[in-house]
Amino acid sequence: MKLVVVSAGLSVPSSTRLLADRLAAAVGRHTPVDVQVVEVRELAVEIAHAFTNGFPGKALAAAQDAVTTADGLVVVTPVFSASYSGLFKSFFDLLDKEALAGTPVLIAATGGTARHSLVLDHALRPLFSYLKAVVAPTGVYAASEDWGAEGLDDRVERAAAELSALMAGATAARPARPATADAFEVVPFAERLAALAPTAPPLAREDARTQG
Repeated sequence: MKLVVVSAGLSVPSSTRLLADRLAAAVGRHTPVDVQVVEVRELAVEIAHAFTNGFPGKALAAAQDAVTTADGLVVVTPVFSASYSGLFKSFFDLLDKEALAGTPVLIAATGGTARHSLVLDHALRPLFSYLKAVVAPTGVYAASEDWGAEGLDDRVERAAAELSALMAGATAARPARPATADAFEVVPFAERLAALAPTAPPLAREDARTQG
């Protein structure tokens, strides 16, 4: 099965990516998976362009295809202003609203303090419920003090086990995805304008020839 990890960490190294890798490894201990990681930070420019011109670049399109064809997702965001990061939200805003229907998702987040842990239920869970994904019951939040402390590993294992079970049962029940074209033809703007130009009447064309 194909597991896609979406990490929205902004720094290198990143605690967000560290948590994402731990979750992916834990899922792999419960069920055989091929793991692909999408680093949203690397797609920031293409995400901005997609909002302004309506077309994803090659890297963004490949990431979108990976996410929408995954058997399961692990999504991890840093917390800013008590919610997911704007870059994380923008990545998922560009997906078709039906693209994740029936997809099992494990939600996770990192932050500087445990006070932000409610982001899982107040922001992430509603987002993926809106996208019609199947969200694992256990979300994982890691504050700065959680690294190396008791409890984080247990939450990681529990969430991974839940996602693995959802992935195992999702293949037959998953609804058909909307068909998407593999490629599209880009028509030059000048050619579009020429097609809109009115055709000269026969008499006008004849006059143009006699004048020449």
